[in-house]
Amino acid sequence: MLSWKKCHGPGMARLLGFCWLVLIFWRGSQACPTSCTCSTTRIWCSSPSPGITAFPRLEPNSPDPENITEIYIAKQPRLESITEDDLEGYVGLKNLTVVESGLRMVAYQAFLKNPNLQHINFTKNKLTNLSRKHFRHLFLTELTLVGNPLKCSCDILWIKTFQETKSISETQDLYCTNENNQKIALKDLKMPNCVVPSANLITPNLTVEEGKSITLFCNTSGHPAPDVSWEVGNLVSKHMNETSKASASLKITNISSDDSGKQISCVAENIVGEAQDTVNLTVHFAPTITFLESPTSDHHWCIPFTVKGNPKPTLQWFYQGAILNESKYICTKIHVTNHTEYHGCLQLDNPTHMNNGVYTLMAKNEYGKDEKWVQAHFMGRPGIDDGTDPNYDIDLYGGYDYETTPNDIGETTNKSNPITSTDVSNKDNEDSITVYVVVGIAALVCTGLVIMLIILKFGRHSKFGMKGPSSVISNDDDSASPLHHISNGSNTPSSSEGGPDAVIIGMTKIPVIENPQYFGITNSQLKPDTWPRGSPKTA
Repeated sequence: MLSWKKCHGPGMARLLGFCWLVLIFWRGSQACPTSCTCSTTRIWCSSPSPGITAFPRLEPNSPDPENITEIYIAKQPRLESITEDDLEGYVGLKNLTVVESGLRMVAYQAFLKNPNLQHINFTKNKLTNLSRKHFRHLFLTELTLVGNPLKCSCDILWIKTFQETKSISETQDLYCTNENNQKIALKDLKMPNCVVPSANLITPNLTVEEGKSITLFCNTSGHPAPDVSWEVGNLVSKHMNETSKASASLKITNISSDDSGKQISCVAENIVGEAQDTVNLTVHFAPTITFLESPTSDHHWCIPFTVKGNPKPTLQWFYQGAILNESKYICTKIHVTNHTEYHGCLQLDNPTHMNNGVYTLMAKNEYGKDEKWVQAHFMGRPGIDDGTDPNYDIDLYGGYDYETTPNDIGETTNKSNPITSTDVSNKDNEDSITVYVVVGIAALVCTGLVIMLIILKFGRHSKFGMKGPSSVISNDDDSASPLHHISNGSNTPSSSEGGPDAVIIGMTKIPVIENPQYFGITNSQLKPDTWPRGSPKTA
């Protein structure tokens, strides 16, 4: 085991890693051209022997060529050209260097498949001419041409213009040779028969209504006479162009609203340079509500919508067929604007069942209007609906058959009773107040009932139920008897009958006989004057 650890320890892991790297480089070298060295992102070809005669291309079993970002070639005298196909696989190429080599010719479309190319260095080659057509689609930040035997012609004047856009520290000492074999600094070169082209669009008002037609005219100049073309991008409307050496026209028919905001350019180009004139197309059209859905809940409730229209349409909401006046509780929010398309929502702050119903959106401008409605259910009605019945709102509000008010969107009055957003929002508060009032009244009623019961239980008459004029306990000596009462001279029948020891119950006088065992204490014993002197009085 110890010997295995010694053989398979960290040293062995490093060895395996090194072997793996060697294998990777070996496979890359097998796909790399002769006299070149390759990695996953770079190609170097700097060995003059045996050298290369054509632009280096990776073999089919090589790593993806689109990963190559830099190609460096030096000291290759037998490399004379770059063709249209040489660079088509290197779509990720950013830096291209060919120096001290025999490069004489570059095809016009050699860099057509290299949109990321920014730095080109062709120092000390054998280039005599280099047209701007090679680079017109690129965004070059560096083009080095020092040491090339350029010929003075219109074809290289664009290089002079390119140099003038750079700072002094970035400029190059470039020269060309004229017909008399004289060397002239490129910055001083003047060619009377070489004029940079110009382009001028002569157009009517480019604001047009949807479905109409329009014709654009473009005048050009320059020497040699420039070629004229139109750049319309992804124009949806049907169009047809007519061009000549001096002018051109473009006719657009049945203009679509989808083309509003798009650019149309007239381009004039010759060997000296290029010029273009651009206009924006504006299309006016009636509004269209392309999207309206049921409310969704986030931080607030939102009824989302999308509206297209130009000029910008005005928006009006209706609730249950009546104009909905917006407030801080219910308001329209536009979140995204894309030229003529507006994405937003009707935002509701804490809606209740009182806000359930049909919401209609109307979009209107001078070219027309559009409207759509949506059924909104925020919560069930307390005590009636739990929110699970999909037909609850329909039954509650009378179904979907209704018409919006015919008032113009700009009017501020409505013959029907407009429902303001504040009124709708405050209905919940009114319900809360009503609940509080009902609870308070119920509490008062319960309290009154309790008091009535207490009075009836503890404040009623004697258990004998005597009626008529009140009877009082006599203050005479015989008043100690609880059943000894007198009638205070009431005119009840037979009030004088039955003797002194009688009780009147209703209209009947009943004689009462006292129990001597119950009244064992004599009246004389209860009189205070019969107490012995000096003895304490007891209750």
